[in-house]
Parts: sequence; C-alpha cells; structure tokens
Amino acid sequence: MSAPRGPDAVLLEVYRNLFASIAEEMGASLQHASHSTNIKERRDFSCALFNARGDLIAQGDHMPVHLGSMPASVRCVLEDIPLRRGEMGLVNDPFRGGTHLPDLTLVAPLHIDGDAEGRPSFYVANRAHHSDVGGISAGSMPLASEIFQEGLRIPPVRFVRAGHPDNDLMNLLLANVRTPRERVGDLMAQVAANRVGERRLTALIARHGVAEVSAYADHLLDYAALLMADVIEAIPDGSYRFDDALDDDGMGGPPVSLRVCVTIAGPRAVVDFAGSSAQTAGPLNAVEAITRSAVLYAFRCLLPAEAPANDGCCRPLEVRAPEGSVLNARPPVSVAGGNVETSQRIVDVVFGALAAALPDRIPAASSGTMNNLTLGGTDPASGAAFAYYETIGGGMGARPGRPGLSGVHTHMTNSLNTPVEALERALPIRITGYTLRRGSGGAGRHAGGDGIVRSYQFLAPAEVTLLSDRRARGPWGLAGGEPGAPGVNSLSGPEGERALPGKFRLRVRAGETLTIRTPGGGGWGRAS
Repeated sequence: MSAPRGPDAVLLEVYRNLFASIAEEMGASLQHASHSTNIKERRDFSCALFNARGDLIAQGDHMPVHLGSMPASVRCVLEDIPLRRGEMGLVNDPFRGGTHLPDLTLVAPLHIDGDAEGRPSFYVANRAHHSDVGGISAGSMPLASEIFQEGLRIPPVRFVRAGHPDNDLMNLLLANVRTPRERVGDLMAQVAANRVGERRLTALIARHGVAEVSAYADHLLDYAALLMADVIEAIPDGSYRFDDALDDDGMGGPPVSLRVCVTIAGPRAVVDFAGSSAQTAGPLNAVEAITRSAVLYAFRCLLPAEAPANDGCCRPLEVRAPEGSVLNARPPVSVAGGNVETSQRIVDVVFGALAAALPDRIPAASSGTMNNLTLGGTDPASGAAFAYYETIGGGMGARPGRPGLSGVHTHMTNSLNTPVEALERALPIRITGYTLRRGSGGAGRHAGGDGIVRSYQFLAPAEVTLLSDRRARGPWGLAGGEPGAPGVNSLSGPEGERALPGKFRLRVRAGETLTIRTPGGGGWGRAS
C-alpha cells in the first residue's frame, strides 16, 4: 500500500494567500465603513478566519495584540452560544476570552448548504477598539480599581439574529455609552465586515469544495506548527531568564515586576512567568489570553515573513502564567492597561531572555508603551458629547546591523498615529506640536529610534486619562548599547508648565496644553 499523499506545496501557498486576502478584505471594509477616527484613521481593528473547531487559520496584517488573543473569544462564543445561520455573537468580557472592554469581538458562522447536521464549517470574526463603552472615564481606559468601573461588560451574546442586529441588545449597549451614534456606526461596520468574509469564503468553497478548503486549512495549521518547531529547534537548548518592570500600577504601588524563564528543549519551548508580580490594584492586569498573545508574537518574529500566521504556531509553545498574577489576573480586577501596556513589557522580557540565546537576531527594547490617551467632554460648537482614544508611537529598538525606526508603533500595536487634520476636525482640539523627539534614541553602534513629541491644546474643558509607561527608566539597550530616553508628560497653562506622572486622570481647562514626549528605543552595540 502506498503512503498517503501530503498537500501539494504550490496549492498550500495558494490557499495561504487566499485565506489571508479574505481577512484583509474584511479589514478594508471595516475601516472604510466605520465612523470613529480610532478605527477609520488609526486602524485599531483586526479580522480573521477560523475553522469549525475555532482554530485561527488566517489573519489580516492587523493588530498583534488582538489576533493572538482572538481565538479565545471565538471559542468562548462557540461554547456559550452555538451560532445558527444568520446569527453573530458579540463579546468583550476579558474573563470570557476578551482582552479589555473597549475591544468588541463579533463572530459569525459560515454554514454550507447541504450539511445534514447544520453545523458551521468555518467562522469569520473581527475585533474593533471602540472609543467609549461607558465606565467612569470618557474613552473607557480609566485608572480603575475593578472591572465594573471600566465600562459595559458583555459576555458572549447573540447580537445578530435572523440577519439583523437585536434591537433590545443594541439599545442596552447604546444607553451605557457617551457617543451612541458613533457606536452604532462602528458596530454596523463590524457586521458588514463579517458579511464580506462570509461571501468571499462561500465563493471559495463553491469553486473548490468544502472538503478541499477545509483540508488545506488544516494543512496550513500543520505547516505553521512544523515551521515554528524548526525555529525553536535551531535555538540552543537551555534555560534563559530575564526580568523587567512596569513603572507602577497607576495607584501609587511599586514597580510591577515581570520575570520569565524560557526553556528550550529540542523543538519545544516552555515560557514560564513564575515570580512575576501578583495582580495589581490598578489597571495593569493582563488576562491569560493577552500573555499568550504576546509570547506568540515574540516567537512569530523569528519565523520567515511568508510563514502562515495561524494557531499552528502555538503548538510547540507552552506558556505558564501563575493564576492570580499580573499575567493571569482573575476577576474583578481592572484590566484596561493589561492589553496595551503589560503586553508590551511581556514582549520585552521574552526578547530579553531570547537575546542570550540568539544575540545576533534580537533587537534592543523598543519604546515599550502605547501611550494611551483618552479624553472626553462636550463640544461647544455642537453641544454633543465627544470621547476619543489614541495611542502614540515611539522609538523602535536598534537591531543587529541597523538602527531603529523613529516615531512608529511597535510590537503589540500595529496602528497608526492619528493625522492632525482628522483629529482637529473631529474634536475641539488643536495640535500645537507634532515632531520627532530628536536625540531620544539610545546611542550605540546602531542607534535606537527617536520618540515623538505631541502637544494638544484644548479648546474646551475635557477629562483626560493617560496610561503610559517607561517614564521611570528608558528602554534597555543590547550588546553594550545605551538605553533610550524615558518618556515625559507635562501640562502647561497660565500658571506655567508642570510635570505629570505616567498614569493620570485629570480635568483640563480650555486653553491648557498637554504635551506627551514618548520614549526612544534602546541602542544596539557599543559606539565606536
């Protein structure tokens, strides 16, 4: 008897691109149909395809922090509310597969005509960061001490029934947010994006048959697992340790320690965070899905660029995050910053550990913070409430052989800096300065990238919250390179300029100016 034939190599690559192109088209639809600056301009969203088991089979080139954690959301929806034809499930609960409350994930099943049991053959899903979902602070990224203060918490629910959004659920959601018209626009854009995915995947199956499409989805999972195993096997066996810390938890607590031990044994890696800080009083707690997502991102950076990005990459990796720690927090702690700040530090410590094993491949630390700014108030021109969220880029860490890039988003974020014109058109804000922070990158044989200076003059009173880090000490250098400059925040007005901490919530007056100077990246190698 002859051995069974494996997948055709050419067809495997064709399907990799077909699946990815569907996710990319979903993303284009979501971006262009959305209403908020955060989604339309910053592209703070992600789209992906899943098989019948809820395994990620393809993703767009979107947000790493979303995509590595989205499978947990999809699986929770599948477990809690098996979706029928014409339905879509919605979830944002961080303790039921979500990340933090502003990230709303919408999941749609794809049923193939002729399936006698009526089970979905695939799922499409997207996640978008909404600029307000309620809570104690406009923008829903507050300095909170428990999740109930952060906004509306949605367990897996049926949001679309018989092809139409559930009016009762929509009304409940809109009654709890500051900007209901914008929320409707963004939610309907998410619905439209899933329908694009459904149509494209249905057309692919009509052309090639569900058996072949499903088989090649599984082949791509197996292929990604083999590639990741090969990458890990090329790392010298051993245990590699590193530790770093977030400045504080925003509530006056001490630095938040993250410790990792990466153990390589042949084609497998165990990433153990034992010894990391316990979950905190402030909002820097990460749920387990975020920790796994950050670890997966760090190891995926070692793969060839053309490698498929799917759940197969996870198979050779084991992640251990102690329950009740800041990396596997339990309810009802607050988690708004875990998704955006703690995830960045997870990448830093994993890369720091791997640098000992792969000194010629790992870059110095990048800015290590998303510099999350949220603000809200009443627009005097229209009398309407506004709520806004953005992240600000910084310096990329220098790499072996080349300097770091300046003024970019790095690692767990893949969004854009909001254009000045779009921000000023949407809000009672004037941008009085937007430049690179020259000289903020760490010195070295290859210099770290420079951070950004961005100044916001308020034309109306507003409530402002900032979750930022790397203000106490700058991103570390490697191989003798110098650290990047720490970030600096300040507020200026008639009384002069005063320094602000890395994490704060305050009321600003019309005419005052907030300036955020983001960290530079670390340098690589000793300067000659």
